[in-house]
Amino acid sequence: MPKLSVIIPCYHNEANIPLLDTELVANKSLFPPDVDVEYVFVDDGSEDGTLAALHDLRKQYPRQVCVVELAGNVGAYNAVVAGMEYATGDCLAVLAADLQDPPALLVDMYGYWKQGIRLVIGSRQDRPETGLSRLLSTSFHWLMRRFALRNVPAGGFDFVLFDRQVATEVLQMRERNSNIFYLMLWLGYPYVNIPYVRRPRRLGHSRWTLAKRIKLFVDSFVSFSFLPIRLISVVGMVLGTLALLYGAYIILMRLLGSPEPSGWSSLMVVLLVVSAFQMLALGIIGEYVWRGLDAARNRPLYVVKEVTEPLS
Repeated sequence: MPKLSVIIPCYHNEANIPLLDTELVANKSLFPPDVDVEYVFVDDGSEDGTLAALHDLRKQYPRQVCVVELAGNVGAYNAVVAGMEYATGDCLAVLAADLQDPPALLVDMYGYWKQGIRLVIGSRQDRPETGLSRLLSTSFHWLMRRFALRNVPAGGFDFVLFDRQVATEVLQMRERNSNIFYLMLWLGYPYVNIPYVRRPRRLGHSRWTLAKRIKLFVDSFVSFSFLPIRLISVVGMVLGTLALLYGAYIILMRLLGSPEPSGWSSLMVVLLVVSAFQMLALGIIGEYVWRGLDAARNRPLYVVKEVTEPLS
């Protein structure tokens, strides 16, 4: 009997757990009768009643629900890695606890996996976002497709079903400060993309802050692209060429006896531009160096406080 493990990272999702209960139970009836489904809930250091709600859910479904309690908040992507480690299915899926991604799509994704597709992606064809949030998301995915991973779906994704082999390879990498879903693409397996429209959040408010979005962008771009380092070299060469040309111009004016260009303001503008570029370059190099240091320290991605496994 094939087994599907659905990993659901939870952070301050107390109000959504009862809705998850209803939707997941209803969704289970859509799968073929020979499919065994387990749900791996990972509490990412929630400070509300999320953990208690998860344990209440497990009491209702002791053979299907696994609860992984992390010691502290490590971020949704590291929580997904923790869920992958404790999932026991032949294939695994990641589902958001806020139910903005439709669980019913898992049935179609599972069907592709049965056909031998090791990676099935649900990409966002549209999303309930407006203004700055929508602009940032669109820009992020365009930059990733243009300069990092060419096979990233246009709308981005974090709703995915993948084979046990993919999970094993990602766990072996133990990569930190990265994008767990883009790592799956980086492996190079052909994938099927199922576009869908993301639903509005029903309860609570998103914890996906602007600071977290910026960190995700930096982590993703630095992990999968050398463009920032290459840009430093290109801009440095351009500034160096301009400096040589300007120096040659000054020497030529001196040899011809013409008055040399003067002006404190212009000198300060050049100095400020070059200094700003140097500081930016140091910041970009520092991002790469810091990631090397973080990897060398080899600290764990997460600390598991307690695991309540399904009854056999």
